[in-house]
Amino acid sequence: MEDKILDGRIRSNIAPGQFVAIVKKQHQASGLLTEGEVKRILTKSPQHPHGIKVMLSSGEVGRVKEILPE
Repeated sequence: MEDKILDGRIRSNIAPGQFVAIVKKQHQASGLLTEGEVKRILTKSPQHPHGIKVMLSSGEVGRVKEILPE
C-alpha cells in the first residue's frame, strides 16, 4: 500500500522544515536512506527523475526518496 501523493521527484512537494528520507551519493548503490529535516532545496528544476536534491539541517546532501509524515 504505497501512497505516491507526495513524490520526492517533484520540487513543489518539498519545503524547508519538512522531514524526508534521502539517499546520499555514496549510498546510491546500497540504497541506504538518511532521515532528516530539509534545510535547503538544491535542485532548481521543477522535477528530477532521481529525486530532488536537498541539504538536511545536519548538512548532509542527497536526493529525496521519501517524504515522511509529520
